[in-house]
Amino acid sequence: MQRLRRGGWSFRGSHCEGTRVLGGELMDCGVAVAAVGRSVAAIAREAGAAQSIPRNLALIANPISLSPQPTRLHKNRKKRGHVSAGHGRIGKHRSHPGGRGNAGGQHHHRILFDKYHPGYFGKVGMRQFHKMKNREFCPTVNVDKIWGMLPEGTLEATKTAGGKAPVLDLVKLGVFKVLGKGRLPEAPIIVKAKYFSKEAEKKIKAAGGACLLTA
Repeated sequence: MQRLRRGGWSFRGSHCEGTRVLGGELMDCGVAVAAVGRSVAAIAREAGAAQSIPRNLALIANPISLSPQPTRLHKNRKKRGHVSAGHGRIGKHRSHPGGRGNAGGQHHHRILFDKYHPGYFGKVGMRQFHKMKNREFCPTVNVDKIWGMLPEGTLEATKTAGGKAPVLDLVKLGVFKVLGKGRLPEAPIIVKAKYFSKEAEKKIKAAGGACLLTA
């Protein structure tokens, strides 16, 4: 045991095999442990000098477990036998060093974008800010499709004797113009639209129908 200074502590290993010099007298460690319940100030007064609490004395007063955690309680026990433990072979539980997604397409990933995605960045030409494309919006349909836009069985009911010609409002269905491609069945139909081509108007009237212009 090393030489003890007045008021000092000495411990050997993790066992309480030390003594303390209190007021010039040796005090056995067992007595010191028994005295932990009393206030440290009282012990200091009895020793004849005000001394701070040694760290080892605090450990004796509040012992902690230094044994390792049992294996059955480890979080990674579920991943035993799997090499990457759920973090993948490529990323290996690392972040995104090159950025996420398409980050850096004009900077550190420029070669990739210039080689495989030319023209991805930038603008070409001019934007005609005064041009109103909604004025040119005009969905179309051909005459051979208009009967298919009516409920099923309407054509058969119209062909029977005394059947009335159905009215088809194409504007409500989102169609503005009727074109003349295809053939119409021999049955009258009244079609409402904003525009009719000459061929479409000719075929609808030839079948006994009529063309009505709407706003």
